[in-house]
Amino acid sequence: MPSLSKTESVARPNVGLVDLGTLRQCGPVLLRLIVGYGFIMHGYAKFARGPETFAVVLHTLGVPMPFLFAWLTTLVELIGGFAILIGAFVPIVSGPLAVVLLAALFTIHLRYGLFSVKLVQVTDSGTKFGTVGYEIILLYLASLATLVLGGPGPLSVDQWRSSRRVITGVEEYLVVRSAVPLVIPSIRPTRTPG
Repeated sequence: MPSLSKTESVARPNVGLVDLGTLRQCGPVLLRLIVGYGFIMHGYAKFARGPETFAVVLHTLGVPMPFLFAWLTTLVELIGGFAILIGAFVPIVSGPLAVVLLAALFTIHLRYGLFSVKLVQVTDSGTKFGTVGYEIILLYLASLATLVLGGPGPLSVDQWRSSRRVITGVEEYLVVRSAVPLVIPSIRPTRTPG
């Protein structure tokens, strides 16, 4: 069996005209677009109504410093959502976004059960839905975890940043952060005179 060099790639399976390897790369992009847009819209809704309106909700729930946390939540959703959307600093912004999601899960949604869509009534004037459970919170958390563990995919700032790095890890520490230049001895066969 012939071995592959670093420049060769494993053959990707094709189904008809679709290259599944290329199609798989679209997964993180779709997650980023949906999750990023969702966070932006939630943050924008809080901002448009005024964070002080959301602060009243937080005060009712017994959250300390509701005005501060209303602004922080709004900014985390807006800025974090935009960062997820463009795939920038995904592991870093996912932390604060997850905190916002967990806070919503435990303070509001947990008591309403899993299901996010609860049909209450269908009338001539339309459909009425009940309280929102924590199903969507779990989907957002799973999506963030997937992006952190699997990477933001193509067309992302993080991918562009990682392709621009020349030196990483220990070498970066020794070269960039240290005044001592990195010396890597070369191993050469020694010849004996003779």
